[in-house]
Amino acid sequence: MLALQIEWLSERGGRTYNEDACGHCRSASQLCAVLADGAGGHGGGDIASRLAVRELVTLFAQRQTSTADELALRLRAVNETLIAERQPGTAQQDMHSTVVCLVIDIEGGRAHWAHAGDSRLYWFRGGKLMQRTRDHSLVQSLVDAGMLAPEGLADHPQRSELRSALGVAPEVLDVAATDGLEAVEPGDVFLLCTDGLWEYVSDAAMAAMLLEAGDARAWLNALADGVQRAASRKANHDNFTALVVWADAGSDAGEVS
Repeated sequence: MLALQIEWLSERGGRTYNEDACGHCRSASQLCAVLADGAGGHGGGDIASRLAVRELVTLFAQRQTSTADELALRLRAVNETLIAERQPGTAQQDMHSTVVCLVIDIEGGRAHWAHAGDSRLYWFRGGKLMQRTRDHSLVQSLVDAGMLAPEGLADHPQRSELRSALGVAPEVLDVAATDGLEAVEPGDVFLLCTDGLWEYVSDAAMAAMLLEAGDARAWLNALADGVQRAASRKANHDNFTALVVWADAGSDAGEVS
């Protein structure tokens, strides 16, 4: 059985309000962690992100998922809920949200995840990056087509233009999910984060900070310091939110939040 340490932070950055949200829910056998980044103006984006997190956590509490395909269907159901919650003539009339959701089978040592938009999941083992989700964005499409180098993604002027996120029509919503169940080993670390973090902290810097950190909170603090240093000259830098799941071996899956 895995022991899971869970830590999170959410900072307003240089903005006047925070449109990010995150949360987690745990049963006796599984953990569900969710992170979202809303858009649509003050009163719209923050509502959208909180709705996405609340709905996914509630659905998990009602019934767990055992496959990534099931989780992807959950994201599509939440998309329909978000659309139904829009209110014409208010800040909620065009609200959208990215979302990334991780589910870990604590007893079986397996994980699956799904996402829409450019909020990311990183999976590290031994301080090395195993996998990272691919953004549903214009610049990621340019990278995939060989028209932009991967290192140019974080500071491209059109970086924020998304191809998919919750709030779009169901027939055009693109949800990406793992092909199957990924085996989780003691020492594995998962990071869910919004673009306000990964824009300023590269994959290599994340890995280096992880190698120096002794636990989830220390790593989160280092990541936050990295954002603040890199964004110090940008007064209106974005909100940034991160949720870390740190796996270890143990007979009792402890949780820190």
